[in-house]
Amino acid sequence: MTAANADLSPLIHLVDDDDAVRNSLALLISTIGLRVQTWADPLAFSTQFDRQGIGAVVLDVRMPGIGGLALLAQLVEQGVDHPIVLLTGHGTVDMCRRAFKAGAAEFLEKPVDDELLLETLQAAVRQHVRARQQRQADRDAQQRFAELSPRERQVLALIVQGLSNKDMARVLELSPRTVEVHRANLFAKLQVPSLAHLVRRYASLAEMDAPPAA
Repeated sequence: MTAANADLSPLIHLVDDDDAVRNSLALLISTIGLRVQTWADPLAFSTQFDRQGIGAVVLDVRMPGIGGLALLAQLVEQGVDHPIVLLTGHGTVDMCRRAFKAGAAEFLEKPVDDELLLETLQAAVRQHVRARQQRQADRDAQQRFAELSPRERQVLALIVQGLSNKDMARVLELSPRTVEVHRANLFAKLQVPSLAHLVRRYASLAEMDAPPAA
């Protein structure tokens, strides 16, 4: 693996103040090809870890300074989008409930089952990749939508409402041929292959852009 590819590969942040646990879990995680960065100090992790990278975070619940639940809440409040897995040797139903309510992706008890942890982390990484891809797709859609002319936005809104070219021509007081041109232009600008794709991707943007009803 080249250095460039390594920088782009998923990274698991393992935060645990117990050296033995931290080292054994890091070794385990590395056996499935995931990179691991270990942190003994939760405060150092919270201020220094790469928020832009792809991966997941494993937090021990009981650590000096700041516990896993408090750190989880802090990260979520800061907008960190990494899936966060909590580990505890003293789990309770209430703690589990609090963890999920705070935004944990998973809550596992120590000694953690090796296969369960690895499966959980692989699923967390896939979740993170999908979420990042969806956010990028949303940003791309918003940028393309912003490039539409006011008339093209009107045509898009009417397409989303299910109007035919003939009906749109009547509503907009245009010729059907002119509506067809605007329709073709917006399909090209939005880079959509089909009507279904157009509606699925841009319906919400068109509805938010529509003027309020009189």
